[in-house]
Amino acid sequence: MPLHMSSFSVVVEQDDEGWFIGYVPELPGCHTQGRTREQLLERMKEAIALYLDSGGKPEPGHRVVGIERVEVPA
Repeated sequence: MPLHMSSFSVVVEQDDEGWFIGYVPELPGCHTQGRTREQLLERMKEAIALYLDSGGKPEPGHRVVGIERVEVPA
């Protein structure tokens, strides 16, 4: 029987100490961190699986379409 796969958007940030922080906008409260991007993404997969296994559901109609950077006068 084929395994059903789902995909989610992960927003990745980096703090002042170099840690990568990720969260899934479609899954409120689903977030984790890692010392490297690779570690973060592995932990993010685990966090998403735990979120879904515990009965969490994606927010309907919530979809990331992009992240933009804008400049403003300082």
